[in-house]
Amino acid sequence: MTILLFRLRNVPDDEITDVRELLDTHHINYYETTAGNWGISMPGLWLRDNQDYDRARALLDEYQAARQQTMRECYLEDRAAGRAETHWSLLRREPVKVVSYLLLITVTLVISIVIFY
Repeated sequence: MTILLFRLRNVPDDEITDVRELLDTHHINYYETTAGNWGISMPGLWLRDNQDYDRARALLDEYQAARQQTMRECYLEDRAAGRAETHWSLLRREPVKVVSYLLLITVTLVISIVIFY
């Protein structure tokens, strides 16, 4: 029976590639499913053999810990250099989108509160 090892929804392409290479390098037999035509299926990496799960999980946990550390260091570098994304930089870059979202949130809150009064 197959077992889900890694969900691929909202995962960056470079991370997916790294995980595939990691599994291939360690000769772990897996297959990949996509989200399908409508994007409602479960995209993921599935192990064909349940006996590989513990070894694959350990490798994946080690990889994700290293990636987390690397990404955190990159973020801190960007933040120190002033390149990190902030709410203000997003507002400057996409003012219509930000204001539209704020209006939508406000309308939703007002409707939710007015119902009870």
